[in-house]
Amino acid sequence: MNNPASGTAPQSNPLLQDWQTPHGLPPFGRLDAAHFEPALHEAMRVHRAEVETIAAHAAAPDFGNTVAAIDQAGRLLDRVAACFYNLTSSATTPALQAVQRALAAPLAAHSSAVLMHPALFARLDAVHRQRHALGLDAEQRRLVERLHLDSVRAGAQLAPAARGRYAALMQQLASLMTRFAQNVLHDESHGIVALPDEAALAGLPDFVRAAARQAAAERGLPGHAITPSRSLVVPFLTFSTRRELREAAWRAWVGRGENAGEHDNREVARDILRLRREQAALHGHACYSDYALADTMAGTRQAVQGLLDEVWPRALTALEIERQALADEMAAAGESAALQAWDWRFWAERVRSSRYALDDAEIKPYFRLENMVAAAFDCAQRLFGLRFTRRDDLPVYHPDVIGYEVHDAAGALVGVFLQDNFARAGKRSGAWMSSLRWQRRNGGEARPVILNNNNFAKGDAAAGEPTLLSMDDARTLFHEFGHGLHGLLSDVTYQRLSGTQVLRDFVELPSQIFEHWITEPEVLQCHARHWRTGEPIPRSQIDKLHAARRFNQAYETVRYTASALADLALHSRTDAEPPPDLGAWEATLLASLGLPAAVGMNHRLVHFQHLFASAGYASQYYVYLWAEVLDADGYGAFTEAGSPFDAAVAERLRRHIYAAGNSVAPQDAYTAFRGRAASVVPLLHKRGLVIS
Repeated sequence: MNNPASGTAPQSNPLLQDWQTPHGLPPFGRLDAAHFEPALHEAMRVHRAEVETIAAHAAAPDFGNTVAAIDQAGRLLDRVAACFYNLTSSATTPALQAVQRALAAPLAAHSSAVLMHPALFARLDAVHRQRHALGLDAEQRRLVERLHLDSVRAGAQLAPAARGRYAALMQQLASLMTRFAQNVLHDESHGIVALPDEAALAGLPDFVRAAARQAAAERGLPGHAITPSRSLVVPFLTFSTRRELREAAWRAWVGRGENAGEHDNREVARDILRLRREQAALHGHACYSDYALADTMAGTRQAVQGLLDEVWPRALTALEIERQALADEMAAAGESAALQAWDWRFWAERVRSSRYALDDAEIKPYFRLENMVAAAFDCAQRLFGLRFTRRDDLPVYHPDVIGYEVHDAAGALVGVFLQDNFARAGKRSGAWMSSLRWQRRNGGEARPVILNNNNFAKGDAAAGEPTLLSMDDARTLFHEFGHGLHGLLSDVTYQRLSGTQVLRDFVELPSQIFEHWITEPEVLQCHARHWRTGEPIPRSQIDKLHAARRFNQAYETVRYTASALADLALHSRTDAEPPPDLGAWEATLLASLGLPAAVGMNHRLVHFQHLFASAGYASQYYVYLWAEVLDADGYGAFTEAGSPFDAAVAERLRRHIYAAGNSVAPQDAYTAFRGRAASVVPLLHKRGLVIS
C-alpha cells in the first residue's frame, strides 16, 4: 500500500471503482490510507439505501424480497471493510490507525441502524414466524433463523429508548476495543530487549540469533533484539542461558497493556466490562456470559464451567509431575534459585532433551517454512482434491504475502489463498484467518478469497539462512490453514452462512482437526527434509517427536485453562462495576484456583485481545478446548478407518464440516460426520490428563 495521501473524490477513489485486477483482488498498489474514510462512508450510504428499498417493498414480505435481499445487501461495504480490516491487522500505519479510530463508532452505529431498523426487522420477523409454512429448504430456514437472531441479539426487539441506548453502547465499545488493540500493538512494537553483545546471546541456537538480528534490523537497531512477540519471546525463554535477560523479556511480554500513560489498557478494559454488563442487562441477562453463551453449542456458562472443571484438576495433577521433573533437572545442574515463570521453558527444554534425546535445534532444520507449506497443500490435495498454484502476479499488500489460485480435482477454480507468514512491525501478534471475499451464490457466484496470517520469525535471507519452524510453529501453520480450508471449501448459497461464520465453539474444529496431519509419519517423512542436505527426517526423530508429544502438555493446558477460567469468571460477574484493579483481581482468582506463579496464564487481562480487541471471544475463550473435544474424537474416524487419508472419511469431513458453513446446526453437522456425539475421553488421552 502506498503512503498516505490527501482525500480523493468518490469517482476517483480506487476503493469505489470496479477492481480490474486478477480475481477482483483489492488494488493494493493504488490504495492510500486517505481513501478509506470517504470510501467507507460512501459504502455505508449505499448500504442504507439498499436497506430502505427492502424495508419499503410494496409486496408482502417473503424469503426472496426480504431474507435473500438482506443477505445480498451491503456488498460494497463488505468489500471495502474487508480490505480495511485486513490492512489494519497485517500492515498498519499511523495513518490507518487514525482512520480506524475515527471510523470505529460510525461503523458500529451503521451496523446497529441496519440490524435494528424497525421496518426491516418487521418484515424479517414476519417471515421468521411463518418459516415452517413457506416451503423453504433447510438452508433457507437456517438463513431466516440466523438473520433473525442477529437482529434480536443486536437489540431489534428492545423498546425504542432501549434501542437508542444499545446503539450508543455499541459505538462506545467499538471505539474502546480499537483503542485496546492499538495499545497492545504499541507495546509490542516498543517493548524491546536489546542483546548488545555476544555474551547476551549465550545459549541461543542459530535460528534464534537470526530472528533476533532480523528484529533489530527491521527497527533500525544495531545487533540483536527481542520483541514481545511470541515467535521471538518463547524461543528466547527456551534457550537463553542469561537468566536476567530471560526475566526482562518475560516482563516485557506479560506487561503489555499495563504500562502507565497513554497506552495503558487497565481502565480501557474496565470501561469495556462496564458497558458489556449494561449490554447484557438490556437483554435481560444477569451477566455478560449469559448473553454471550446463549448463541453457542455450550449454551450456558454452567456447561462451559463443567468442561473446564473436568480438565483443570487433572491438569494440575499432571503439572506437578512435570514440575518435579524440572526440579530434579535443576538440582542435577546445581541450580539453587527458585523456579520462576521466566525459567520454566528453559528447564523444560533441558528435561525434554535429556529424557527424549529431542533437541529443538536439531529438529528445526527439517522444518523449513516452504516445505511445511507444501506439506499443508499436499494434505489438502490428498484429502479434498485441492491444488494450490502460486501466482506472483496477484496484487498483495506486502512483499511477504504469497498468492495462490486454488483448483479442485476437476480443474475448476475454487478460490484464492493468500499467505502472510512473518512477524514485522505494524502487524499484530498471533495467528489468524480472515476473508477478503466469502463464497456465495446469492446475487451471483462469488469464489472466496481467504487470507492466513502467521507471525513466524523470518530467517536471514542475506546470510543464506531460511525460515525454520519449530514443531509448535508447524502446528500453528496447519491450524490456520485448517481455518483457510473452512473458507475455501465452503459450498453454500448465502453469504451469511459461508465459511467460518459458524458458532464460536464450532469454528475451531476445522482448524484443530487439521493439526493432526502435521504429526503423521508419512507426511513428515515426505516433507520434513533437512534444508542443507535434503535428507528426510530420520524415523528415529519422528519416533522421538511422538514419544514427547505429551511432554509439557500439562503446562500448556494449565496456562490455557487459567485464561479460560479467568475470562468466564470475569464476564460472569453480576456487579454493575468491574473490579477496581484488574491485575489484583486476576492475581486473587489465580491464587484461589491454585495456579503456580511459575506457570502463569496464556494471556493476562490487560493484553487479552481475544476478549477486549473485539467481542468475538469474550466469555468464549473456552472454545479451543470445546473444539478440541470434537477434533480429538473426530480424528478417531481416520484412526478407525486405518488411514489418515481414508477417502470415505475425508469426504464426510469435507461435506459435513468444511463445506457446510453455518447452513447446518453444528451439533447436527458433527453427528453427520462422526455418526454419533463426541466423547471427552480422546481429549484427555491426547493431553496426557489420564493419570494411571
